[in-house]
Amino acid sequence: MPFSRTPEQPSQVPLQSPPNNYFTDSYVFNWKNQTFRDDLIFVLAIAICLGAGLWLRHPAAGMIAAGGAMTAGFGAKQSINDSRLLPMLFVSFGMALAAFLGVIIGHTDFLLVAMAALWGFGYGMLTTREPGYSWVGQQCVVIFLVASGFPASLEAAANRALLVFAGGAVQIIVSTVLLRSYRELGEHLASLARYVREEEAALRVAVLETTESLRQRKMLNSALLYSARLAITLGVTTEIYRRMHFSSGYWIPMTALLVLKPGVTDTVSRAIARVLGTLAGAILVSFFIAHLNPSTYVLAAFTLLFAWLSYSTLNVNYALFSTFITGYIVFLLSIAAVPGPVIARRRALCTLLGGMIALVVRLVVISRRRILWKRAAESVHQRP
Repeated sequence: MPFSRTPEQPSQVPLQSPPNNYFTDSYVFNWKNQTFRDDLIFVLAIAICLGAGLWLRHPAAGMIAAGGAMTAGFGAKQSINDSRLLPMLFVSFGMALAAFLGVIIGHTDFLLVAMAALWGFGYGMLTTREPGYSWVGQQCVVIFLVASGFPASLEAAANRALLVFAGGAVQIIVSTVLLRSYRELGEHLASLARYVREEEAALRVAVLETTESLRQRKMLNSALLYSARLAITLGVTTEIYRRMHFSSGYWIPMTALLVLKPGVTDTVSRAIARVLGTLAGAILVSFFIAHLNPSTYVLAAFTLLFAWLSYSTLNVNYALFSTFITGYIVFLLSIAAVPGPVIARRRALCTLLGGMIALVVRLVVISRRRILWKRAAESVHQRP
């Protein structure tokens, strides 16, 4: 099977919902978009990473590599220049850089707030391009936030970056072999230098547009307002995470990043679905781990199961996807002897907080806009 075109990721292609239909992402199930059979391919790379970590008696290293493989697998559901391999390649390199910077800065450093806001702004600017580009930007911000929860030395940062990249590389290689896309991969690898030059040129244009917009006090780029909201939201939520003094607090800015959309209805719908799905996944998985006390290999098996279900339901229903991705994360971290119920509770709490902050920011912007419109209307009526 070639890298065939699949429905775009819901978080990257916001659909126009009917007015006030805030539960669309929670109760609408598009089962025609399920990809259960096709996505077994992407689970194999995760299994290789986890298996290698357990065999070498370094489960934490296998867990980090598996995370890179998992994210790269989602790249196959995106598209850049009609290619499913390019998002996987770009995100593998981007994740490595993001992981390195996140570990170096750490969640106790105030620089993290500025960097998170800057990266959030950059992701917002990418939303004017192909969905694949914005997806890569989003995942890099997520990896940066996750890595910040594990501050360490320069050497540890390099090791984490290499493990994440290795996981992405394993996913690309396995997918290419099973889907027989050797020629496409070779062409992309040979053109990497050209892609880098093109992205540098695009970055220069974006910086010039932003600078000119600030100088003229006009929005010359349609993504500027959304980018500014993302930067503010990530700055606020990252500072809250930094002050909470526990590493998994990165779920607060991460949730805010994932649910904040240009439209208020889309934001509310996504936030509700994310919270409901996360709570459901946290409760179910916590109950399972607490009462059955599964072995490491059972935890690994359930990690693979929930990874497969996450891939397959991505375009079916966002709440259902959130349930499975929560289960995947809790099982994955439990392999490294992190208490599963504790992970689940913290993820549920931080997801709720991050979703609420994203909604508040969106509502504040709307309220402020209405006040400005009202003043403008009053000034027009007062003219002779």
